[in-house]
Amino acid sequence: MPDLVHVTYAQTGQSSQTNAMGMRDMQEKAYQARDAQYLLLKAPPASGKSRALMFVALDKLVHQGLKKVIVAVPEKSIGGSFRATDLKQHGFHTNWELNDNYNLCTPGNDGSKGKVEAFRNFMVSDEKILICTHATLRFAFEELDEAAFNSTLLAIDEFHHVSAAGDSKLGELLRLLMEKSTAHIVAMTGSYFRGDSVPVLLPKDEEKFTNVTYTYYEQLNGYSYLKSLGIGYNFYQGRYTEAILEVLDTDKKTILHIPNVNSGESLKNKYDEVNFILDSIGDVIKVDSETKVIYLKRHTDGKTIKVADLVNDNPNDREMIATYLRDMKSADDMDLIIALGMAKEGFDWPWCEYALTVGYRGSLTEIVQIIGRCTRDSNNKTHAQFTNLIAQPDATNDDVKFAVNNMLKAITASLLMEQVLAPNFKFKVRLSDDEQPTAGEILVRGYKKPSSKRVKDIIESDINDLKATILKDDSILKAIPGNIDPEVINKVLIPQIIQKKYPNLTEEETEEVRQYVVLDSVMKNSTYINIKDLKKAIENDESIKKAIAENMSKEDINNLLVPKVVKTIYPDLTDSEADSFSKMTISTQNKESGGDEPQADQRFIRMAGQFVNIDELHIDLIDQVNPFQRAYEILSKSVTTQVLKVIQDVIEATRIQVSEEEAILMWPKIKNFYATFNREPNISAPDSLERRMAEVLIYIKDKKRKQQYGS
Repeated sequence: MPDLVHVTYAQTGQSSQTNAMGMRDMQEKAYQARDAQYLLLKAPPASGKSRALMFVALDKLVHQGLKKVIVAVPEKSIGGSFRATDLKQHGFHTNWELNDNYNLCTPGNDGSKGKVEAFRNFMVSDEKILICTHATLRFAFEELDEAAFNSTLLAIDEFHHVSAAGDSKLGELLRLLMEKSTAHIVAMTGSYFRGDSVPVLLPKDEEKFTNVTYTYYEQLNGYSYLKSLGIGYNFYQGRYTEAILEVLDTDKKTILHIPNVNSGESLKNKYDEVNFILDSIGDVIKVDSETKVIYLKRHTDGKTIKVADLVNDNPNDREMIATYLRDMKSADDMDLIIALGMAKEGFDWPWCEYALTVGYRGSLTEIVQIIGRCTRDSNNKTHAQFTNLIAQPDATNDDVKFAVNNMLKAITASLLMEQVLAPNFKFKVRLSDDEQPTAGEILVRGYKKPSSKRVKDIIESDINDLKATILKDDSILKAIPGNIDPEVINKVLIPQIIQKKYPNLTEEETEEVRQYVVLDSVMKNSTYINIKDLKKAIENDESIKKAIAENMSKEDINNLLVPKVVKTIYPDLTDSEADSFSKMTISTQNKESGGDEPQADQRFIRMAGQFVNIDELHIDLIDQVNPFQRAYEILSKSVTTQVLKVIQDVIEATRIQVSEEEAILMWPKIKNFYATFNREPNISAPDSLERRMAEVLIYIKDKKRKQQYGS
């Protein structure tokens, strides 16, 4: 199946360039905020968060009067990212040095007496830096007073493990330190949103943090080797093991995550699943006794590939293969890693080209982490690929509702990643027809610019987290099959979610955030065409050049070749749309060759099924567009008509209740429907929007009856 998301990057090399102090772009951004007591660093995998922490922490020790630094990581293996590092050789004033006695990310129980005792000894010693797991931090905190952390920097890696829930010990620890100590906090994460509906921090605590955000686009666009990233979904029926070879490409350096044993996709025996996958690929030649690397001879061509089995629970075997993976020196050292709960956050295999995941992952954070395994920059690849193999809903199966929810969540996850991976737009209110936008800026009539610092902070630092919250909300999932009017989604459902996430926003601030979210989502999910860019692409096309060299007539080139080139560049265009843009481009070329001044940029965007000139955008037009229309298009193209009907039926059975806000918005549309068709909308109509109008009309009539008769 074609990728749902395909993004191409510029390979600027900026991500790996360093300044005079040895800091990369993201690290310099973080260092500029080093004076903040509470710092939240949001940056993708491989952007250098661990070293950014070193720069900030050392400045706090040397120049800001802090006495100690504690770095807490979720898993022992991630502790290696904070090993001793020579920073002076690259221009920084101090090296990152630590005593091995206070590196507590070593084998053994994280809550053992020895590790907790070492933590307590560190707090009263002259040592400056300690590395431990989240678990060790929690156990040690139970035996210490909050005041013991005064003048200490606590850095929490993979900060999305924190939760505002009352039973989260890590979350409670953080709140107590903020309330009862002078501790500084640096929180680091590649994905701030959690898999559940619980926020990472309470709003009042989150507002105390200074945000530093480095986007996926900034990171990937600045790579030297990686040029493109694809995200796709494949659907199967029956057992996934029978479909795995359709999507598994062992010519690519691959991490394969099999489904959780408790998921619907699992065959309930993870060892049998691994063995079946290995047997499908080839024959086991040997298992190295010292490394536990599996040598597999492929059925297709006899080539020997190296496989790591991280599903195996044997402690000795797992430690041996983990050590081998940690010490790899080249792409030739491994071909395929099969994992279940491992090889996600913090796992470093830069040569990985392909992340293949079986079964929907309920956490958007987990998806981001898995994708991050294959998006590291490496000279062995120009393309990275994430594919999710998930079960297709079957009306005869008892788990059809579960399968439908998984499919919808998988598609919304891809939409979120498309938003995260795209460059950011700058929106500004258009005040006159003569106004000209600056580079990267889009002017919109009726747009409310942010009026407060809180709104600006949400837009600059939290927008992807807010979109994640919106996309996983049940009301939005139920709107994806196209059965909810776009204005209801934009003006009722989305504001309700914003108000719930940010309860302290005023009504005006909520509207400002709402407008930005909807506008940004619509723009990033739309087909976008610039006539000048299209003209250049046509001029540089090899088939056009060849036709000109062979003296093909201008008329034939314009009528036969140009539309084909346009369709190649924008494959989603219909034939008539491709023809229209061909004529528009040709018209521009003719005017310029005739000696006229080149036309100003003509930019178009597809909205509500038609292309609109970007210079004519108005917020009212944006509100008439379903920001998740692309999800429905993906859904309808990915499955058969029968499966789509199953999905719509499941949604219909659990549809949202009609609210007064929706009724107010829908009433003019119902009246217009009656004026057009001379009948009321039909509750049994095949069109889902007409059915929804009928439901709203029933609600309105019932409400009117109750008002008249008081019942």
